[in-house]
Amino acid sequence: MDIAHRAGFGPPPASVYVDRLTAEGDGQRPTVVMLHGGGHTGSCYLITADGRPGWAYRFAARGYPVMTADWPGHGRSGAVDLRSLTGEAVCAGLAAMVKSLASPVVLVTHSMGGALGWRVAELCGEQVVAIAGIAPGPPGNIQDEPELVSETPGELVVRTPQRTVVLRDEGANIATHAFVTDKLIGASRQFPQDCLDAYAGMLTHTSSRLLYERQNVRGSQVRVQHPEAFAGKPILVVTGSDDLDHPRALDEGVAEWFAGHGAVTRFVWLPELGIDGNGHMLMMESNSDVVADVVINWLDQVTGEGMASPS
Repeated sequence: MDIAHRAGFGPPPASVYVDRLTAEGDGQRPTVVMLHGGGHTGSCYLITADGRPGWAYRFAARGYPVMTADWPGHGRSGAVDLRSLTGEAVCAGLAAMVKSLASPVVLVTHSMGGALGWRVAELCGEQVVAIAGIAPGPPGNIQDEPELVSETPGELVVRTPQRTVVLRDEGANIATHAFVTDKLIGASRQFPQDCLDAYAGMLTHTSSRLLYERQNVRGSQVRVQHPEAFAGKPILVVTGSDDLDHPRALDEGVAEWFAGHGAVTRFVWLPELGIDGNGHMLMMESNSDVVADVVINWLDQVTGEGMASPS
């Protein structure tokens, strides 16, 4: 199937670079907007670690227009003052991009992008018809504050139940080799280890302030202001068996919190579907197509498409 690709930018208040993929004959389905996590750009949905077409192509081939976006101030969206860029500002920029689209939207978010995506969905109201969080960060409403281990003017050390994190006030934080191997890949049995160096080379910076917020230091994580806005909204949360920072109870708790506010949630623990060994970067691992189809099949159901999986 031929898939058309074009690039562009979202509207003010923040520059948001987007790639748009469409397949011949689409246009009746909601647009899938994919939001990346920390250290990445929208390209993590365009190509896998071992060079295969990424999730964006998989979704487009199933008839969904796809837009992958780079956060404001990150990747190809252009430089801003990262020391003053807040999570709320990033969410406002992404929400403006979503609102500029003519169609209903499904958000597919990952990791730190999940924490932002809950707020983006709230800001966009009924235009967002469903949300799929892939190992998503929780909203600040339910994220515990970390233990403060030490603090100097330029460095903060905090401890979460999963790990000890060093936060440096550098404006732009670059992913270290340890971050790649310990956090992004971790215990994954599905990540192609011979592609590790190439994958690490594609990573980019993340705002130090956003990383501070992501750890919910002093309650700074982006929060959902009106949880009741999610009543009736389909939400999928997907988690792999070997994601060190996303134990089952943590991500299942996110789904349960939204369900408690009326959302129609489904939590997928991949081993229960016979999909085993996945770490944090599910869209880039060797079985990425299998995981993508879990999300697409759910999306077909909640949007009434009911398409069969391709053979």
